[in-house]
Amino acid sequence: MKNLRVINLKKVYGRGESEVRAIDGISLEIQPNKFTAIIGKSGSGKSTLLHCMAGLDKPTSGKVFIDDLDLYTLNDDKLSKLRSEEFGFIFQSYNLISVINVYDNIVLPISLSGGKVDKKYIDDLIEKLGIKSQIKKFPNELSGGQQQRVAIARALANKPSIIFADEPTGNLDSKTTNEVMNLLKFCIEEYKQTLVMITHNDEIASSADNTINISDGKVI
Repeated sequence: MKNLRVINLKKVYGRGESEVRAIDGISLEIQPNKFTAIIGKSGSGKSTLLHCMAGLDKPTSGKVFIDDLDLYTLNDDKLSKLRSEEFGFIFQSYNLISVINVYDNIVLPISLSGGKVDKKYIDDLIEKLGIKSQIKKFPNELSGGQQQRVAIARALANKPSIIFADEPTGNLDSKTTNEVMNLLKFCIEEYKQTLVMITHNDEIASSADNTINISDGKVI
C-alpha cells in the first residue's frame, strides 16, 4: 500500500484579470486501502485535483508525494513509469480501443509498459468481474456496464496501489452503477488497493470511507 499526500497544491490558468485558480492551496492525505470520494459542483476543481494527484497534469506549485517520493521531481519518463506501475485509471468514457478485443484491452497497459502479464491474476480478475464470456468480443459489442467492467479490469491489470476514477458511473443506469461500485469495493478489499473517485452521486459519496468536498479550488 502506498501513501498519497498533497501539500499546498496550486494550479493556475491565465494571468491578471483572466487568472483562474483551479486548485488554490490544497493540502490533504489519502488513506491507503480506503475509498475516498471527491465531490463538488462542476468547475470546482475536482478533476484538476485528481489529474494532478495522478501525475497526469503538472501543478503550478505544491507537492504530491507517493510515500516519500515527490511525483513532480521526476522527469517525464520516470513519471510515466511510476504511473504505469503504481496507478490505475478509470474514466467515464471507458476509453477502450475499438479495434482490439476485450482481453487485449485489459492487458494493454502491461504491454505498453513492457511488463509481463500475470495470466493467473488476469484470469482471476476477469472471473471476478464477470466478463469471462466477453473476452474475445470487441468493445462495440458490449453494453455500457460491460465496457465499464472491462475498463475496471484494465485499470487493475498492472496491480496498481492506487486507482483514480473520474465519474466512472456517470454513463450508467442505477442498477449497473450499484454493480460497478460493489465490484470496485470488492477489489479494494481483495487486492488491498486505494480508490480515489470523483462522483456527483450522493449515494456513492455517502458509501465512501472518506469524503473530500471541493469548492472554488479549495477543500471545504
